[in-house]
Order: sequence, then C-alpha cells, then structure tokens
Amino acid sequence: MLHPSYSDLMKVVNSEVEPGEAKVVNSRYSIVMATSRRARQIIGGDEPYVEGTDRKPLSIAVDELNQAKIKIISDEED
Repeated sequence: MLHPSYSDLMKVVNSEVEPGEAKVVNSRYSIVMATSRRARQIIGGDEPYVEGTDRKPLSIAVDELNQAKIKIISDEED
C-alpha cells in the first residue's frame, strides 16, 4: 500500500490552488506519472531533495511530492 495515500498526495499538490481555479491534479494517473518521471530522474543521477536516499527511487519521489519539494505543472505551463 502506498503511504501517503493518493488522496493525501493530491491534497498536497492542489494546496496552492485558489478557490475557483482549476486543480493541478484531478486523478491518480497524474500522481503516478509525476512520481515515475521524478524517479527516472533520480535513477539518472539527479540529487534527491529529501533525506534517506538509501530507499528506492520511487519511494524518494513520493516523499518529495508529499513534502512539496517538487511540483507538478500542467503541460500549458511548460
């Protein structure tokens, strides 16, 4: 089981969205894609933004997202 839960991660990602604005993340798919992309970056040599780098890259990426060390941006913001 994933800890934190998908709903907790979605709350963190959408925490800076003002009322009435479109949410950054609306589905679990967005969370999965963002964390897998970040995990590949870590595997490729990028430095983690959190402590405890003796864990698997995906666990590190989920932790980074949960601590708001990384942000998910929409394709329109690229």
